[in-house]
Amino acid sequence: MLTWISLDLLSNPLCEQDQDFLNMVTALDTAMKRMDAFNQEKVNQIQKTVVEPLKKFGSVFPSLNMAVKRREQALQDYRRLQAKVEKYEEKEKTGPVLAKLHQAREELRPVRDDFEAKNKQLLDEMPRFYNSRLDYFQPSFESLIRAQVVYYSEMHKIFGDLTQQLDQPGHPDEQRERENEAKLSELRALSIVADD
Repeated sequence: MLTWISLDLLSNPLCEQDQDFLNMVTALDTAMKRMDAFNQEKVNQIQKTVVEPLKKFGSVFPSLNMAVKRREQALQDYRRLQAKVEKYEEKEKTGPVLAKLHQAREELRPVRDDFEAKNKQLLDEMPRFYNSRLDYFQPSFESLIRAQVVYYSEMHKIFGDLTQQLDQPGHPDEQRERENEAKLSELRALSIVADD
């Protein structure tokens, strides 16, 4: 966007009439192009070092969520069969009830083993996954900080260079302020400017 401003200024007829103005606008245009280039470089760096690793890290979650859902399903099956066993244990101990209790316990055993295996796996993997996030993200954050330091250092340098190019020797700040105020007064005096 800023480069459009400098391009519009460069096409202004005033640039043909005033060499000093042309030099200032050319310096501004050069600075804007450098800023755009460094901004694009920063965006590319952030894409490679932050956004893409975040996407990769996020792709782990569906499999992790599926493991949690499988564990929850196994827990529900385990609770359902455990309730069935407890129901038969509370009934009077007759032959058919004892047979059903034995059958319910036999059904419960593999479901309990399945739940305990899934639960143990999650209890082992979740803390490792949780603790690994720092090791995973730290290089991304360091790279982001480095990219921002480089970007803002370059912006400081670009604006410093631009200030030196635009700075007119022999014009103290007070004189510049008076000149700017005079030009602003001229603008305010135009009929198209509304009074505040």
